[in-house]
Amino acid sequence: MSQGTIYHRNYGREVAALCVIKALNLDVKAAEPDAAFEANFPLKKVPAFLSADGKFALTETIAIVKYLTTLKPNKLFGASPVEEAEVLKWLSLANSDLLNAVVVGAIMPLVGLIPYNKKNVDTALENSNKFAAPIEAQLVNNTYLVGERPTVADFFVASLVDKAYGTVWDKAWATAHPAIARWYTTIVAQEPFKSFVKNTTPIDQAIKFVPPKKEAKPKAEPKAAAPKPKAEEPIDEPPKEKKVAHPIAALGSAKMALDEWKRTYSNEETREVALPWFWQHYDPEEYSLWKVAYKYNDELTLTFMSNNLVGGFFNRLTGSVKYMFGCMVVYGENNNNGIIGAFLVRGQEYAPAFDVAPDWDSYEYTKLDASKPEDKALVEDLWAWDKPVVINGEKREIADGKVLK
Repeated sequence: MSQGTIYHRNYGREVAALCVIKALNLDVKAAEPDAAFEANFPLKKVPAFLSADGKFALTETIAIVKYLTTLKPNKLFGASPVEEAEVLKWLSLANSDLLNAVVVGAIMPLVGLIPYNKKNVDTALENSNKFAAPIEAQLVNNTYLVGERPTVADFFVASLVDKAYGTVWDKAWATAHPAIARWYTTIVAQEPFKSFVKNTTPIDQAIKFVPPKKEAKPKAEPKAAAPKPKAEEPIDEPPKEKKVAHPIAALGSAKMALDEWKRTYSNEETREVALPWFWQHYDPEEYSLWKVAYKYNDELTLTFMSNNLVGGFFNRLTGSVKYMFGCMVVYGENNNNGIIGAFLVRGQEYAPAFDVAPDWDSYEYTKLDASKPEDKALVEDLWAWDKPVVINGEKREIADGKVLK
């Protein structure tokens, strides 16, 4: 008797559920999304499991693989409560930190699925190495992540390595992570993962961002000349609205071209090249530096939602982007995070740059003095994202962030 249907696209972490079905020889049909899927799963997220009677609908990868392992006796979720907890540990790490760094942060912008930003991609790749480090350490002296046989943890993590091996983790990366490379070779040679693997070996060289080609605009056909109005029938034209100049425009041009700084920041290594360039050209009489902190950190919950809040704020600053540059980071973890940033603004006042955003008063603005070592260090740390930020004397890890340029 059928035990249900799993909807999938045979992509990434969905493979873990397919591996469980194959390993246990479950009577679960694998199908691509169809009308039944649309009716039972309004969020349209895969994988998704629907019981044969249609009364039990389940989403979220970890929940699905856990349920599937209960349908037959097995040890895919560990042979003891301790091993089960360890499996959940690796699943959680892979499904959150590693997935966000590798797939969302690096692969998606590099292949053009979301807007590309060099700084964000570089940070994501650094984070992918950071989150791969405990996996490497575990596998130095162990054949598998948990116990002496493959578990769901191995299937799940291997599915992400499969994706990364075809894109951003190349042969050089595998050489630098020999334990993961050895373990992955072991996993892909065995069923059930062998049936689903796409990349058995790493790509020769990690993919690079290729800007999309601009399509040539078709030449406009010449318009037919409009007939001249008769002299005795003058046409009244409504008065043209005068374009209101941005208040910062009155300051005129500065010696340090902001666009040149933005290009330098985007294309060069931050600590090694970009920041020295900035301090060499920065003139505190032309520009001012500001610390910008969100006032209501106690209301923040998930870090990705906090980062979305920053993105919305930046979108509403578009009218002033010609006169400013900055970074905002989300520090901390889910249900215990905050938002802080450092901005460069043309002139000596912050309000003309920020008040174009309706929510600008949700932030606190503090002027920074680059001649003070602590203020200069804050600017560098918030623009480099390579070390924790110090908040009220406590070091807090950077979870995410965005660049306004």
